[in-house]
Amino acid sequence: MELYGYFEENFHHLKCGSNSMSSASTQFATSRNLSIYEQNHQNSMWADSFKAESSQNTGASTIVEADAKLDNRLEDNTLGPSKRDDQEASKPEEKVLRRLAQNREAARKSRLRKKAYVQQLESSRVKLAQIEQELDRSRQQGVYIAGQSVASNLGLSGTVNSGIATFEMEYAHWVDEQNRQIGELRAALQAHVSDIELRMLVESGMSHYDDLFRIKAIAAKSDVFYLMSGMWKTAAERFFLWIGGFRPSELLKVLCPQLDPLTEQQLVDVYLLQHSSQQAEGALSEGMDLLQQTLAETLTADPLGTSGVANYMGQMANAMGKLEALVGFVHQADHLRQQTLQQMYKILTTRQAARCLLALGDYCQRLRALSSLWVARPREAALQ
Repeated sequence: MELYGYFEENFHHLKCGSNSMSSASTQFATSRNLSIYEQNHQNSMWADSFKAESSQNTGASTIVEADAKLDNRLEDNTLGPSKRDDQEASKPEEKVLRRLAQNREAARKSRLRKKAYVQQLESSRVKLAQIEQELDRSRQQGVYIAGQSVASNLGLSGTVNSGIATFEMEYAHWVDEQNRQIGELRAALQAHVSDIELRMLVESGMSHYDDLFRIKAIAAKSDVFYLMSGMWKTAAERFFLWIGGFRPSELLKVLCPQLDPLTEQQLVDVYLLQHSSQQAEGALSEGMDLLQQTLAETLTADPLGTSGVANYMGQMANAMGKLEALVGFVHQADHLRQQTLQQMYKILTTRQAARCLLALGDYCQRLRALSSLWVARPREAALQ
């Protein structure tokens, strides 16, 4: 609109102006007006550009501030969940660590069981190579001579000999396994292993004694006299024999000094166990005495044989029936021994129970060593 007014004004001057004005003055006025317009127009453009720049600067600062706020929000949203995620992630990590520890413990137990199994297989392999030598030694010592002659007359030689021979082989293997377990217990106690490892060794030792009572029960059915005679034990062990084995109360007297110190409650429990064992031993001993008395009376009821052969065979049958009770006495005595060991295991701690089994094994080993020394003593000393 300003430009249009400017041209209209100049056109009016050109049309209505004085005719005497020269063309030069007309041109001067025109150029002057144009310069003024250009200057005003340029100033207006500068003002507009300054306003535009100011508005642009203001918008840029606003954008920068908005960007900064957005960055802060992004940082807050980034850091906040990460902290929460770390806290939430720490809980599953603890579970994983516990599970890994449990897996390591289970793997260690599995390795111990595998090691014990491999050692048992190795011991069995070595023992199989010694079976023939053991049988030859038994025959040379004349262990079965009396039994074979009687059994052959009764037509039972195969049954009796196979049962006792099997028992001797199994018992020899049992002694070897006991020696190996004693070595492991001694090494474990010296190395101060954990209670878990020690408990596994103790439970293995207790199970080993259960195997002994099991094979003895089978042998008692084959030949109870052989089992009670102690021919399967060494000479020094037979010296302490009581109904086919050790006397529990006497064994407790040997083991208790090796277990010190015991608490007052443990001392009371051990004393009560020893007292009850003595009472049970007394009852079994009285039963054995009564059996011997009735058996003797049965065999001497008709000393001159005046009643004839029929009565004699009847007496033998009656005596055989009474001997069946002897197998029951052996079972009851072994049951008492087994219960005494189990009660001691409950009274003692894990390490005390390990020391108890170690002391029992050492005691048996020393009795066998004493027997070997006695057999191998010089002839001069034997004759004196």
